[in-house]
Amino acid sequence: MAEPIKKEYTNGEVTITWEPHKCIHSKKCITGLPEVFDFERRPWILAEGGNTERIVKQIDTCPSGALGYYFKEGVKKNSEESTKEQIVEVTPNGPLMVYGNLQVKLPNGETKQEHKVTAFCRCGGSQNKPFCDGTHKKINFQG
Repeated sequence: MAEPIKKEYTNGEVTITWEPHKCIHSKKCITGLPEVFDFERRPWILAEGGNTERIVKQIDTCPSGALGYYFKEGVKKNSEESTKEQIVEVTPNGPLMVYGNLQVKLPNGETKQEHKVTAFCRCGGSQNKPFCDGTHKKINFQG
């Protein structure tokens, strides 16, 4: 199986990471900070479009964890640490959201470390199980 795609965009202080296979297309990024995130533009992420603090704050709202970030060495981090306790939220007609640091044991025996927010599939249709890929919207999942 091919390694999942992970793209990076930087403004020199913070590097934005995007893992498309995790994206559930909530559109929080484009509605919250359109000068940085714009699906109509290529590349769709323009890290120079906003200041570091606003970018980090917006990425922290990403429900799937598809967007992430890391800082250039020596740059002070302005955001809070990842949640230390785990919080589970069942979203209506959507994924099971788990907030916090956790280890996910995959069916193949591999263990994957997840941080911040992880969206788990509830509809059974994801092509990226156990993680949500947004298929619940296409199949009109009710749950």
